[in-house]
Amino acid sequence: MDLQRRPRIYLIFLISLFSTSCVDKKEADVSHIKVDLTIERFDKELSALQPAEISAKAPQLKQKYGHFYADYMESILGVGSATDTSYYQQLRTVLNNPDYKALADEVNSKLPDLSEQQDQLKDAFKHIKYYYPETKVPRLISFFSGFSVQTPVGNDYIGIGLDMFLGRDSKFYPALVQSIPQYISRRFTPENITPRVIEGFIREDMFTENDADRSLLSKMIYNGKILYMMDMAMPELADSLKIGYTTEQMAWAETNEPEVWAYFLENDLLYETDYMKIQKYLTEAPFTPGIGADSKSAPKLGVYIGWKIVKKYMERNPTLDPPGLMKETDPQKILTGSKYKPR
Repeated sequence: MDLQRRPRIYLIFLISLFSTSCVDKKEADVSHIKVDLTIERFDKELSALQPAEISAKAPQLKQKYGHFYADYMESILGVGSATDTSYYQQLRTVLNNPDYKALADEVNSKLPDLSEQQDQLKDAFKHIKYYYPETKVPRLISFFSGFSVQTPVGNDYIGIGLDMFLGRDSKFYPALVQSIPQYISRRFTPENITPRVIEGFIREDMFTENDADRSLLSKMIYNGKILYMMDMAMPELADSLKIGYTTEQMAWAETNEPEVWAYFLENDLLYETDYMKIQKYLTEAPFTPGIGADSKSAPKLGVYIGWKIVKKYMERNPTLDPPGLMKETDPQKILTGSKYKPR
């Protein structure tokens, strides 16, 4: 498979509990911006395909879905390359599998209609185009894969793995606990579709992380900028959905923000570049090890503090717009300019 077309799989799991969102800048008026966006239901077309029809209809689906179809068959479903017809037999086997049929029924039952998410995504892309008018809105294509990937980003599309948005009460998720911890799978809810798509687009298509930025501070500021862009794109979305906190975790982070910042300073962590030492402040987990008592802390507190620093920086620079923020590549300048001192 051409590496240029290999989907950049970015699994990011965030929870759908409630917290009010506060955007520091005046909300953009996007009423005049036109966005043509439809979530294409590849999942329904494929699950309706009868094994005996594959030879006749698979080429039609291949032509319609282009790069996504090839990526799906080879890298997501894993039945083989779509460059010839040798994958047909494997695909027939999958379509005949009772587990596949049960999952298709669950997806169709839980997510028969995506009009709400489609409207939310259209509005989010309007906000993105408000700041970046030349932005090309990707194709949005829904599918299910057997719980292997949530929102793959390809060269002209973003996929939406609906089997990873079925809701916390899905009968499938308890059986996955060995490979997907419950603290992650409980975030597989329909409310997460829009923020996960937008986050993947911002991270992967708009602002990829510089591999040379290795310090905790640089990673905090990068993630803070991504979340700030999500603020701009989805001003009405709860902060908990953006960063992935429960109500209790959000309250803990807000209450303990000064102590967390003091911890980073006292332990000389901001300029630490050893990823093994800093990853626990950045990655998904039930809590942040070493901070707080009785495993009650919020997870990925480096990301949370980075977000707060960026917000403070933008508050202190009211004439700076989001593109200006994203062009600033010096994390130290943002930290210094923010005068961040939580109380």
